Amino acid sequence: MAHQTRIKVRGYHLDLFGHVNNARYLEFLEEARWNSFEDSGTLAQFLQSGLGLAVVNINIDYTRPATMGEMLVIETAVKSIGNRSAVIHQRVLLDGTDTLVAQADVTFVVFDSRAGKAVVLEGKLKEALELIQAQSA
Repeated sequence: MAHQTRIKVRGYHLDLFGHVNNARYLEFLEEARWNSFEDSGTLAQFLQSGLGLAVVNINIDYTRPATMGEMLVIETAVKSIGNRSAVIHQRVLLDGTDTLVAQADVTFVVFDSRAGKAVVLEGKLKEALELIQAQSA
């Protein structure tokens, strides 16, 4: 099952038209990804390794506006793992329903901050992503 993060829509999430601003979804999705890695126990591995995950592409489809007071559930799952990158698929739903608000594919690379470049996705980090992928299957 995909990891789930709940976020309540607050007034500061809204734009002039009274619904969640499109840019806020980037923050919601990022919060859910952090929660997913933290809850899986893999966040510490990333932090200790000196490696990080750098987003290189996000594709978002918006299907319904979210408004003040609604509770959203963000499902986060590892979709695919490549040699240097991986894709996380995320769905934003109205809590307690199958109503899709938005969905996104987030592509990231493993980035070595000391070397200043993307590196091969291997070893414990790849195993951690495979574990998250298996948990969400």
